[in-house]
Amino acid sequence: MGAAEIARLAAVSSATLALGCCALWGGFVLWFHAPGGKAGRWLGVLVWAAFSAVVLVELWQGRAAAGALAFAPAFGALLIGWRRIAPSNDRIWADEVAQITTGSVDGNRVTLYSVRNFDWRTKSDFTPRWETRHYDLNRIESVDMIVSYWTIPAIAHMLISFGFDSGEQVVFSVEVRRQKHQGFSEIGGFFKEFELSIVAADERDVIRVRTNVRGEEAYLYRIRMPVPAIRSLFLGYVDQGNTLVRIPRFYNTITVNCTTLVYHMMQHIVGYLPLNYRLILTGYLPEYVHRVGGLDDRFSLEELRARGRITDRARRSDRSDSFSADIREGIPALEPRG
Repeated sequence: MGAAEIARLAAVSSATLALGCCALWGGFVLWFHAPGGKAGRWLGVLVWAAFSAVVLVELWQGRAAAGALAFAPAFGALLIGWRRIAPSNDRIWADEVAQITTGSVDGNRVTLYSVRNFDWRTKSDFTPRWETRHYDLNRIESVDMIVSYWTIPAIAHMLISFGFDSGEQVVFSVEVRRQKHQGFSEIGGFFKEFELSIVAADERDVIRVRTNVRGEEAYLYRIRMPVPAIRSLFLGYVDQGNTLVRIPRFYNTITVNCTTLVYHMMQHIVGYLPLNYRLILTGYLPEYVHRVGGLDDRFSLEELRARGRITDRARRSDRSDSFSADIREGIPALEPRG
């Protein structure tokens, strides 16, 4: 095989890889957004796959120009359609994300609207409650991170819980805003399948539904952070919720999720934070927070994980009025440095 033939083979292989990636992306776009329901999605994907296969055959038979002239306008039309897919707040949402938490700030007084306080019996049997609650920023004193696992160790959901000197807790959760009867898909999260939501909730709702109803494993870590930064983070959530009501956004599995949104807020509050793969693989987030000095440095991460496992305590406490205190039994309070 001569040099010219090797160069041609390399060029065709590179073009095949590029076209294949474009074809795969287009197939996912059609699967998640083609009109006509499930039948329309299947038809769109099959037609697109057949068309892409014909173009690849043209490419390998030495008719690259003809293939490119056919594929480019079709792919361009997909790109135009993709750009026109816009997020919305006006859909028929799943009950647990039917509302976005917003807030108003008057000095140190914060009023949160649409705080979720559902009474969950099963995944589909619950009493919905959305409440208005009032908080005094002068009384905020702690922030905890709850990480909840439901599949593999690399995948988890993160909750941030703010504590007040009265013993009250309120949890903020960055949620996938699903439509009613719509299931979650990690792949769909890359393709504008879901909007983004911020929900503030009672711990007996948002933690209990994960441990007691869905059977997830949850771990609580006390976060070392100055009180002014805690207040700023709290207000950051309020601001994000208010913004989402005005300007809806799509959820993205990697770039806009429960971890990355908090990361960007914290950057504004405390300055530079190093990028790390654990910000994407949220199940490993406690390792990242421990590495940057955000956890109790008297204990190893393994000890903090063992002490912070709240699953059994949550199941024992269940609907108790002391749920928040019960799940924190055995987790040492943070001691001030110095």
